[in-house]
Amino acid sequence: MPHHETAGADTSPDKALNRLRWGFVTLLVIGGVVNYLDRSTLSIGNTTIAKEFGLDTVAMGLLLSAFSWPYAIANLPAGYLVDRFGPKRMFAWAATGWSVVGMLMAIANSFGTMYALRVALGIAESPFFTAGLKVNQNWFAAKDRALPVAVVNTGSQIANAIAPPLLVALLLAIGWRGMFIVIGVLGLVVVVFWLRLYRDPSTQEFLAIHGHTPDTTASGEKEEQVGWGELFKRSNTWFMIIGAFGIFYTVWVYLTWLPSYLQTSLGFSLSQMGWVAMLPFMFGIAGVLFGGWLSNRLVKHGVNTVLARKIPIVGGAVLAAAAVLPAAFVTNVPAVIALLCVGYFAAQVPIGCLWTLAADVAPSNQVASLGAIQNFGGFIGAAVAPIVTGAILAANDGSYTLVFVTGGVLLLVGAIAYGVFVKDRKQLA
Repeated sequence: MPHHETAGADTSPDKALNRLRWGFVTLLVIGGVVNYLDRSTLSIGNTTIAKEFGLDTVAMGLLLSAFSWPYAIANLPAGYLVDRFGPKRMFAWAATGWSVVGMLMAIANSFGTMYALRVALGIAESPFFTAGLKVNQNWFAAKDRALPVAVVNTGSQIANAIAPPLLVALLLAIGWRGMFIVIGVLGLVVVVFWLRLYRDPSTQEFLAIHGHTPDTTASGEKEEQVGWGELFKRSNTWFMIIGAFGIFYTVWVYLTWLPSYLQTSLGFSLSQMGWVAMLPFMFGIAGVLFGGWLSNRLVKHGVNTVLARKIPIVGGAVLAAAAVLPAAFVTNVPAVIALLCVGYFAAQVPIGCLWTLAADVAPSNQVASLGAIQNFGGFIGAAVAPIVTGAILAANDGSYTLVFVTGGVLLLVGAIAYGVFVKDRKQLA
């Protein structure tokens, strides 16, 4: 059994405990891969489904955003439910739900049916990242948390990278309907493993990791009970919503319109697009990991925890803007691809740190709630992005110039919101 060290001491869980918790992180990464493959099916099938259903860019923009609106709103209760019922149950219910809905999409035969199922998918997937954040909060001390949170977030980036070639291959082999069924079945397999393997830490394990019991703070005081609505009275909450909106907006332009952009503007065929679309997302995996690694390094070198989260968030958003804005005006195809890769790498540097920041500025019994509220802001950006992009394309004869300019400006808005206005409440107190 891990030995107990007093609060404030450098707690170092033993090797068996370390293996166990990183095993749970690995499970979450696999869950994240399947979660994001489910989200990507429609983007990959974009041109095929649009042709079959007779949809223009505005209708397709609406369909691509149908996931994000309900996902954003459902994040608010999802965070509370994860705090209330724990990550084991909520993850299992969520993964079962999104898998079943994904398979039902295979029998959709109209815009309306597909839209309704994308709404249901958004609701079903909403507890995933909040459950992952809660798992990391339970199993890792604050000083060690940025890297595992970033690693969990690489699941989505691995999926984004493998989705174009994998899903295009499935689409070409068994049609878009078969593609939806295969990915849905994968989700149910993940549920079985999750229920079999995951558990929360025992009191003794929690003590070894954090130096205090689950119902007290690090200083030994009884955990502060804060009403859920109380979080909305804090300025940090609002600036985290605005900041996440700016960063997620641009990420979701990539996720929803990149395949179409590569085909219509840069002239790649469907099978070529699958491989080229993979490149920015490969850089995204490195971006998430780099952000988590940098934040952990800064904490270990004595930088204030909240500042150590904000440096990768702000730096990443500014660098992403510096890459995305010129992409609007460059016509050389390899140069555009290079800028898109740098832009996506940099836009992913903040992602793991955003979740860890929520764990640093929220009371420990409301970490999932604040993380979910921040994610709500991000996914309002994600919901707006495909619609605005579709409208811009319709108004500008398919030109992506204004699409990139809008994304670059919003990245800078996100950088300012986090860099200037999100404060360390504990330090101020």
